[in-house]
Amino acid sequence: MDDASAPDARLAAFFADRMARPVVPADGLLPTLHLGADDLPWMEAGNASALQLLHVDLTQGLWISKTRLPPGHQVPTHYHTGLVFAVTLEGAWYYRETPDEVNRPGSYLFEPAGSRHTLCTPADMEGRMVAWFAIYGANINLDDDGAITSVLDARAVLEIYRGYCAALDLDCSKLIVVGE
Repeated sequence: MDDASAPDARLAAFFADRMARPVVPADGLLPTLHLGADDLPWMEAGNASALQLLHVDLTQGLWISKTRLPPGHQVPTHYHTGLVFAVTLEGAWYYRETPDEVNRPGSYLFEPAGSRHTLCTPADMEGRMVAWFAIYGANINLDDDGAITSVLDARAVLEIYRGYCAALDLDCSKLIVVGE
């Protein structure tokens, strides 16, 4: 083999080795983590509203939860520093700022970072609203004058949820937490 063909032969050997490897690795796979609908307690927040924290990833600043709200409920105006993804499971909800865009079961909503809104449920809604949210970054709550009243991020929500569960002797050991 002359010097000119040596790189081609080495590349061919490299690609042959790569192609012989399985596409899906056989070793080192992490197990999936499953939560049943009732594996974690709902954190009651008053006024018949509640949050069920499902997953917190402190390395990404992500928290995933289900939120439950009664008819005629309004969450404080807030904005998000990161992306938010939402899927409505039960009932209906909308943003006061865009009342014609009503989320109903099966609806999907994407909120870009920096979005500001006031979540409301219809006063005439039958039953309750339940939605699944994946929130990156912080949720900045505002008063009527636009002043910051609280900041909730993945770490703060995790601490609040665990503290609530501990105070009421509720088991939250199945909560998925990454980055601790």
